[in-house]
Amino acid sequence: MKISAISQFNHDDIELKPIERVYNGFFKINIYRFHHALFAGGKSVEVKREILERGHAVAVLPYDPATDQVLLIEQIRIGALASKQSPWLLECIAGMADGSTDYEDVAKREAFEEAGIELNELEFMMSYLSSPGGTTERLYLYLARTDLAGYQGGIFGLDNEDEDIKTHVMSYDEAMLRLEQGEIDNAATVISLQWLALNKQRILSDWKNS
Repeated sequence: MKISAISQFNHDDIELKPIERVYNGFFKINIYRFHHALFAGGKSVEVKREILERGHAVAVLPYDPATDQVLLIEQIRIGALASKQSPWLLECIAGMADGSTDYEDVAKREAFEEAGIELNELEFMMSYLSSPGGTTERLYLYLARTDLAGYQGGIFGLDNEDEDIKTHVMSYDEAMLRLEQGEIDNAATVISLQWLALNKQRILSDWKNS
C-alpha cells in the first residue's frame, strides 16, 4: 500500500536566492540563502547554509544465492580516523556517478575496477540522501546476483585515484555478525545489508523462479 507524503510543503514553499560558489576543488561548496515556510505560518528569516556538492553515488552489494555469500571491499577512509580504531573499512563496492544517470552502468564499472568482477543481474534496493543538512549527494543502492564460488579475490583499484582495495568474500551470517558487532558502520553498507536481511527470502524466491 502506497501512502501519500506527510509534508505539507514542497519546492514552492522556498524562496531561494542565487546560489554562490565559494570553493571549487575536488569537492565543491556552494552557499544557499533562502526563506522557507514555517509550520506555524508565515516565513522564516533568511537562512544561510554551506552545502557540499559531491554529485550522486552508486553502491552495489554482490550476493551469491547458491553459496549464501557476499563480497565486500576494504580500503582506507581517512574521515574515519577521528572516531575509529582502524580507518580501513569494510564496504560495499561504490563510486561516484560523475553526472551519469545510468546507475546500473556505474555499478558495473565500479565492480570491475574495485573487485575485478563483471555484473549482469542487478536488483535496485533503494536510494537515500547521505546527509541532506550539508550535502546534495544521493546514493543509489543495488544488489547484484553474483557467482562467487570460484572468485579468487585480490587487490584492486585505480592508480590514478590512489585506490588500494582488498576484496573479502564471506558468508551472509558472518557479514551480519560484523554488522551487529559494529565493525561494519558506514551507511551504504549498513543499509544494504539490512535491506538484504529484510528482503532475502523474497529475493531468493524471485531468483529461483527467474
